[in-house]
Amino acid sequence: MSKIFNILIFVFLYVTVVNTQEVPRDWFFGNPEDEFIGIGVNKCYESINTIEKGKPVIVAIIDSGIDFDHEDLAENMWVNPGEIAGNGKDDDGNGYMDDIHGWNFIGGPDGSNVGQDSYEAARVYGMYRYKYENADVKKLTKSQKSEYEIFVKAKENVEKETNKAKNKLNQINTIETKVKDAFERMDNKLGNNQLTKTWLDSLDTSSDEKLTLAKNIINQYLTNSDEKDYNKIKTTVFEDIDSDKVNYQNKIDYSYNPDFDPRATIVKDNYKDVSEKYYGNNNVEGPDATHGTHVGGIVGAIRGNNKGAEGIANNVKLMSVRAVPDGDERDKDVANAIIYAVDNGAQIINMSFGKGFSTHKSVVDEAVKYAAKNDVLLIHAAGNSAQDNDKITNYPNANYEKKVGFIFKKKKRAQNWIEVGALNVKKGPDMVAPFSNYGKKEVDVFAPGMRVYAPVPGNNYAPLQGTSMASPVVAAIAALIRSQYPSLTAEQVKEAIMNSVTPIQEEVTIPGSKTEKTKFSNLCVSGGIVNVYNALTYASKMKGKKKRSKGNV
Repeated sequence: MSKIFNILIFVFLYVTVVNTQEVPRDWFFGNPEDEFIGIGVNKCYESINTIEKGKPVIVAIIDSGIDFDHEDLAENMWVNPGEIAGNGKDDDGNGYMDDIHGWNFIGGPDGSNVGQDSYEAARVYGMYRYKYENADVKKLTKSQKSEYEIFVKAKENVEKETNKAKNKLNQINTIETKVKDAFERMDNKLGNNQLTKTWLDSLDTSSDEKLTLAKNIINQYLTNSDEKDYNKIKTTVFEDIDSDKVNYQNKIDYSYNPDFDPRATIVKDNYKDVSEKYYGNNNVEGPDATHGTHVGGIVGAIRGNNKGAEGIANNVKLMSVRAVPDGDERDKDVANAIIYAVDNGAQIINMSFGKGFSTHKSVVDEAVKYAAKNDVLLIHAAGNSAQDNDKITNYPNANYEKKVGFIFKKKKRAQNWIEVGALNVKKGPDMVAPFSNYGKKEVDVFAPGMRVYAPVPGNNYAPLQGTSMASPVVAAIAALIRSQYPSLTAEQVKEAIMNSVTPIQEEVTIPGSKTEKTKFSNLCVSGGIVNVYNALTYASKMKGKKKRSKGNV
């Protein structure tokens, strides 16, 4: 969600500040009956005697990259035991040279990296544009018509989202002017006074819209960050505005630009050969590891070191597999990332990414089957489009699809896959995050996904939100189960998580709707929210079936 989202609300609605109550950094570590939606993390560490004595578990984070030197992650990074760092050799013979902490499938042989990339819709549009832009539909064959329908859908998506980005950019430019005026008014009002919450609350702005706007913005930053210095808050506000301007300009220039393709000049693989596996480089951090570092930190930030955040799981080793650019991931890279993680001992793979189009789903399906064969559990974020995944397909997904001509038909569902939606911080009608995708058939469980505090690059920390944050919560629960009960299979771990949820009986607001409500059970398979304490209790009563022992910690 846009950093400037709250400012947009303030500018156009001039509402009073709401939800200013402080939310604890570890708000979901408590219990379900607490004020904030808890999943029982603290209860596990307080009451399960064996929690500190588990077996180490490798969790692969397929993402944008991880800051592996981060003060809260370095000790918990996976280190390839068969590789000698920096000697320029593939010591363990796995096909990847100097893969100390993982591998980067969107890097080049010269050490360069893909940062920006297009969305899959733009690639599909670009791929079919010259074939179908001026086609006579009546003359198309049956297979061509199937392609044409995909082309039309992609084109509509690209044009719609490009226009949306242009409109957002115009809105932010307007906002920037209004915010500048508002802070000029606040500068004059503050004078030599020191900014405090008490001073701000006592400030009467009822007759001054500009001052009201500045007060509301500052209140939000005071509530949602540790920063209390006025000038630093002001600087951050304008940095956030600039960041959003860059974000929407990038959507226009790169994300939805069908002519933009950095692949050939950077990665230099044979992109059309989806069976190709050995390409990329060992830079598992990449140009911007914010997303992947945060996701990895939710799973395994070092516990008990008095640093900025606590991971949910102990006894984990984080493997960084970089396959997600600033844009949509490519199916070839996702498939290879899954295979790499499996071959190098990952027992759990977190995938906090997704898209609306897929050009080579069968390649990803084969990788998912490979993971299933090797007893690896896949955890995937449901997406942030406030859509029903039962009606609109989100990729990748657990459904193996059989292609008949140019039409995909559902065949079978992967049993080693958990699809995760995002929760808000409190129970009630708005407990589902307003952006979260959902689906009674396609989304398995919900987990905390708002204001999740975790590491970001440079030994920093931040609260981020998205189903991207909810997915690693579940991955961490799975890691705790596999650590405590290593004989349980991937399917058994999924069973323990699914059958131990805290059930929600009440009606909730459907994401994307302001007023429409439905039973929580209509939004996911399990009808509840994950509960790590219950999951471990459930797992303790299961008889393990696992025989595989692959990879090294």
